[in-house]
Amino acid sequence: MTETQKSATLSLNGDTYELPIFSPTAGPDVLDIRKLYAQAGVFTYDPGFTSTASCDSTITYIDGGKGELLHRGYPIDQLASKSHYLEVCYLLLYGELPTAAQLEDFETRVTRHTMVHEQMHNFFRGFRRDAHPMATLVGVVGAMSAFYHDSLDVTDPWQREVAAIRLIAKLPTIAAMAYKYSIGQPFVYPRNDLDYAANFLHMCFSVPAEEYHVNPILSRAMDRIFILHADHEQNASTSTVRLASSSGANPFACIAAGIACLWGPAHGGANQACLEMLKEIGSVDRIPEFIERAKDKNDPFRLMGFGHRVYKNTDPRAKVLKQSADEVLELLGVEDNPLLQVAKELERTALNDPYFIEKKLFPNVDFYSGIILEAMGFPTSMFTPIFALSRTVGWISQWKEMIADPQNKIGRPRQLYLGETLRDYVDIEKR
Repeated sequence: MTETQKSATLSLNGDTYELPIFSPTAGPDVLDIRKLYAQAGVFTYDPGFTSTASCDSTITYIDGGKGELLHRGYPIDQLASKSHYLEVCYLLLYGELPTAAQLEDFETRVTRHTMVHEQMHNFFRGFRRDAHPMATLVGVVGAMSAFYHDSLDVTDPWQREVAAIRLIAKLPTIAAMAYKYSIGQPFVYPRNDLDYAANFLHMCFSVPAEEYHVNPILSRAMDRIFILHADHEQNASTSTVRLASSSGANPFACIAAGIACLWGPAHGGANQACLEMLKEIGSVDRIPEFIERAKDKNDPFRLMGFGHRVYKNTDPRAKVLKQSADEVLELLGVEDNPLLQVAKELERTALNDPYFIEKKLFPNVDFYSGIILEAMGFPTSMFTPIFALSRTVGWISQWKEMIADPQNKIGRPRQLYLGETLRDYVDIEKR
């Protein structure tokens, strides 16, 4: 970020104020209003922070108009087709693609931390069997601070590093345990001979009674889902992690806060909402009815999994994941799954309908990830936990960047107060 020679002039009550303008390496210029309240005694008003840069960052950049997503400058489609999840984790955490030796060391460190403290098994048993896996995930990740006391000091760079590795390594294990607990099956321990995605699938779907072999097509699709959800700039959950971190809270509490935010249906729950929509449609012959409802402005029905708040032309992640969705459906078939039949026909219809083309209502990453996870056999309740374990590395990268920033200060948004002004207390008998 560099301060340009440009500035903006604000005229207020007969006074003028010069506001510096900063130029990023990509994206729009940024108006610096940090001193505005001290100088002029006014706040800015921006509900949802849609026009406010809350930080500077070097991790992820999105250009919604171009349909572009870059991690440390690398396009997401290149990373998804040429890389794998742990290499992307290294890139997000440390800023550069690793050498072969660096990657081997990083993978070894993550692999050696996949087991969780044995006493955490008892913690799971405190939840009801029918608890949503996200509720379990929030509680267990927050409780990690009670088990790993040697990585809670956020002022110590080494402890921050240990906490980062632990979270990346253990989230798949914790998510798989939440799933197994919800269906009444025994926990499956991680295996060091499997890669990150294959290990997660093995912990979710294997049982002690028989051998389970992870299909490489499913493992690759899972790895792509992890990559495509790894980070997404300053979204709601990332901003939550940063705000929690600004108080100096320990890393496990901050990530638990991010998971809680991600649980919202407008954020991480979108792919679950997409599958629930497909269930509502029910059969291929009802698709025209729901297409017409989606076009009707007076109908509250929304076509979930299409379009995106940020991407205005196409979701670059969806283009990559469509290939995996096609591979998975070819492998597993859709003949016996009405939901997947509806999904494939809905995709075909929407991609060829002039209304959807004009409105740029393209299938997004939630649509394809939902299809893949459904085909693999995951219940919809597990979609958001899988999103959470994918996004953990992004949260940690943003957390580490923020902690190391010399400008870091506790977050304290302002407000436009519209309540009562000063008034005197009235005794109860006089009310």
